[in-house]
Amino acid sequence: MFSEAHIFTLIRNDSLKKFNLSPVVRRKPESQVKVDSIIRVVRSLPFYKGLLYNDSTHASLMMVFVNPERFNSEDRGDMVDLITARVDEFAKGRFPVYHSGLPFIRTVVTERTKSELRMFVGLMVLVVALLLLLFFRSWRVMFVCLTVVAVSVIWALGSIGLLGYKLTVVMAVIPPLIIVIGIPNCIFLINKYHHEFLSHRNRVKGLTRVIYRVGRASFMTNATTAAGFGTFIFTYSDVLKQFGIIASLNIMAIFALSLLLVPIMMSFQGDPEEKHLAHLDRKWVDRSTNWLIDIVQYHRPMVYAITGLVLVVGLLGVMQLKDEAHVVDDLPMDDPVMQDLRFFESRFKGVLPLEVVVDTRKDGQALKDANLKRMSRLQDSLSTYPELSRSLSIADAVKFIKQAFYGGDPARYALLNSTEKSFILPYLEAAQDKGGIARAFLDEHKRTTRLTMQVADVGTERMDELMGRLRAEVDSIYAPKDYRVTLTGTSVVFLEGSKYMVKNLAISLILAVIAIAGLMALLFNSARMVVVSLIPNLIPLITTAGLMGYLDVAIKPSTLLVFSIAFGIAVDDAIHYLSKYRQELKLTGHNVRQSVLGALHEAGVSMMYTSIVLFCGFSLFVFSDFGGTQALGTLISFTLLVAMCTNLIILPSLLLSFEKTATTKAFDEPLLDILDEESDIDLDELKLEGPIDGSALRTSGKKADEPRP
Repeated sequence: MFSEAHIFTLIRNDSLKKFNLSPVVRRKPESQVKVDSIIRVVRSLPFYKGLLYNDSTHASLMMVFVNPERFNSEDRGDMVDLITARVDEFAKGRFPVYHSGLPFIRTVVTERTKSELRMFVGLMVLVVALLLLLFFRSWRVMFVCLTVVAVSVIWALGSIGLLGYKLTVVMAVIPPLIIVIGIPNCIFLINKYHHEFLSHRNRVKGLTRVIYRVGRASFMTNATTAAGFGTFIFTYSDVLKQFGIIASLNIMAIFALSLLLVPIMMSFQGDPEEKHLAHLDRKWVDRSTNWLIDIVQYHRPMVYAITGLVLVVGLLGVMQLKDEAHVVDDLPMDDPVMQDLRFFESRFKGVLPLEVVVDTRKDGQALKDANLKRMSRLQDSLSTYPELSRSLSIADAVKFIKQAFYGGDPARYALLNSTEKSFILPYLEAAQDKGGIARAFLDEHKRTTRLTMQVADVGTERMDELMGRLRAEVDSIYAPKDYRVTLTGTSVVFLEGSKYMVKNLAISLILAVIAIAGLMALLFNSARMVVVSLIPNLIPLITTAGLMGYLDVAIKPSTLLVFSIAFGIAVDDAIHYLSKYRQELKLTGHNVRQSVLGALHEAGVSMMYTSIVLFCGFSLFVFSDFGGTQALGTLISFTLLVAMCTNLIILPSLLLSFEKTATTKAFDEPLLDILDEESDIDLDELKLEGPIDGSALRTSGKKADEPRP
């Protein structure tokens, strides 16, 4: 650690022509007089001013250095808690103490992430359970669905551990995400099963048809969702790559689990009772679907006019979007961590490292008079920037050595003049040896030197502007043809990384649209139908981007995730609807109007159920302590709500308006036979043996070409 109690001064050793490091505080002071004496010595050393103490605000700073590898691993244990407790015990309410620094902030955020993960999984399960009871009025349905998502969450967490990934703020979204994606799978399967059972009262036939019909559609919906998340793999961010891998793998895993566990568990529960089927004949559902059918049939001009108006308003909002991110961006302003950070920024101008590395291109040139003067000029210029802390460089080391040569006189804290070089130069040469004060700023060849400082967390927009001004300032002092100057440090790395991540996320969204469009082209074998299905799902993205512009929600990695996630999930409704629509076309002899309305009446119920679950599930993220997670939940919930409306209203409207051009013959003959929903299994060979409901059961059914009961 390093503080005012650990600083040293330089004592001239004329016999060896060098300076000896001498601690200012050799032992604990025994009286106030001793303390005042130490303070006078510390204040007489300008080298430490603005670095360890602030005269005007009477704030003192202590730096605690950590082993990066151990501190960023699980081996750190409760080190942060122990340090914090020790400091608080030392203060004992006598004076306020503040904690900050990137290692501290990252550790706090990681611990809170783990805590939030448990909270959100619990809340999500509770909300989903209540919604399932509300929709199906069945404890057995709730139990089946929760079993599926519980196993899926365990798999997701296990895959994170097996692949050796860390639990970051982004990765903590995976378990709740798996829950809200898995439940719609279960809802579609169970809802279709209840429809089938109501039509022919044959449990085995119903479950079999569910596997062949909804199961196939669910495969494509999960595949498109996984494709949306999978595009993160092509970014250059390790965090997003890991998120994309885990999300896409587990989305397909939950498809397999739901398709296996739901029919198996339902087959052991006996036939559904009348109360379990009552949700198929609810008045509010009928009123809702009838209202939607009325709008789609008779009010399409109004639908298109409102859609156009929404798009115009949304695009105006998009024009107001800003690209802005902060290093500590997810915590609310009233959080103690943020308040402590603001304290450090007001007293010491921040905690984010920023360095200027100067390569003179020739050995021994870093200590030349001209270069020392250039460094001093640069420091004087940087001192005018309110965002930057006091800087340290080889020039300060030389000034400190000169002050020490003259017995510690603060007035001598300056660069060497031509007269002083002859008798101070030997001392300066010794200071360059290993362990000397100058060695901290020089390489062994005295060719490269560095200037170090801290910068406030001003955000990427201001930081980008600041870096531009600093680069111009540096180039005016160090001619680029003679010197190679690099701006680096955590602050610069974050700035460039954030810009790069935003660019990559935008590319991943485009890739997601292309990938999903490609899958739907294989699915429907019709370019026109792909366009028709994408329009209702691109509109929600525009409206969400517009809302962000109006609410001054900046584009940053955490908010840009919204679009890929929401698009991948929202397009599922379009696939389920169009799948049912194609089935109805075959049943109605290619009557488009009757097929559109029939598909809306049956698939619309499941679409509403799943959208409500998704909306309520993602809305829980507003209770997060992290701003990015809050924005993620709010924006995805809004996007999915809009997507429900567009898929239930605009998609059927487009199919009716363009019934002669959109529904082509190719649409009836898909390239992939994955959704040949009208084909049925030959149930003559199907046998189910075993004690079910207390008796052995052997079941047979009609073939596919026979009329349905």
